[in-house]
Amino acid sequence: MTRPPTIEPFLEPEVQWYEPSSAHQPGPWESTASTISAAAILLVAWDIVAQEGPFPGLVRPIDLAARPVTVAVGWLLGLVLAAVSLGIWAAHVRGGRPPVQGAMVLPRLPVFLRFDGREVVVVGGGPMAASKIPALLQAGASVTVVAPTIADAIDRTRVRVLERRFVPADLDGAWFVTAAAPPDVNRQVREAAEARHLFVNAVDDPVNATAYLGGTVSRGGITIAISTAGQAPALAGLLREGLEALLPEDLDEWLTQAHALSRHQRAEGVPMSARRPQLLEALNRRYAAGPSPDSPSGTAP
Repeated sequence: MTRPPTIEPFLEPEVQWYEPSSAHQPGPWESTASTISAAAILLVAWDIVAQEGPFPGLVRPIDLAARPVTVAVGWLLGLVLAAVSLGIWAAHVRGGRPPVQGAMVLPRLPVFLRFDGREVVVVGGGPMAASKIPALLQAGASVTVVAPTIADAIDRTRVRVLERRFVPADLDGAWFVTAAAPPDVNRQVREAAEARHLFVNAVDDPVNATAYLGGTVSRGGITIAISTAGQAPALAGLLREGLEALLPEDLDEWLTQAHALSRHQRAEGVPMSARRPQLLEALNRRYAAGPSPDSPSGTAP
């Protein structure tokens, strides 16, 4: 039996704490206040130079402000500044929670869903939608596909089909949503889903997604998921291929052995702090002893 690459990292994985970025993102009113403050400082500097500086012909701001043309220009600039401020504020409110990128990406909660016949709606009828349906069916979902056109790759015998445009009521009673339509339709799906407290997996559209399906490696009863928060699906695919090459072929036997050892540990009252080291020792004994398919060595101390 070939020993896989070291499994020591499985003993005490390093805990990565989330550290919010120290970079502050100013809101619309902060930006406006900064602009007004800068203008005020400029006016004060202008007045000081006009009174005591080397430019005797320079008009003071207070004298210039008394001229009719200046008053008109001042009002115009004030209105422009107010309009810009309101526009920034309206865009901020209308946009809701904008997608966070780079260092400000928030942590995600990896989960594995078990549908058990619950309703899942797939919006979109093209190849991308077709590629997502088999995994949903395998997880036990009852799938409804909504799209004006349904690709031949979608097996109509296994899903319910609504061959028309999406309407918000299509999400009534659903537990999960997959949006594989153009971005404008995905946005409608996201808005309808948020009103119903539903998560949306928007395929290749992270702006409209509230759930991300990572690349997965499944072997035996073990599943490992990789996510890039929707930013780089190709990278998730490369990492999945790398993990598939790295993991031992007998990983399903690891699961069988770990399950048997876990039952023994619970029966014997082994402390939680000692269980993982015992499992590591048992797995290492598999390779130290060499191939012995009939031996249950390591399943229990």
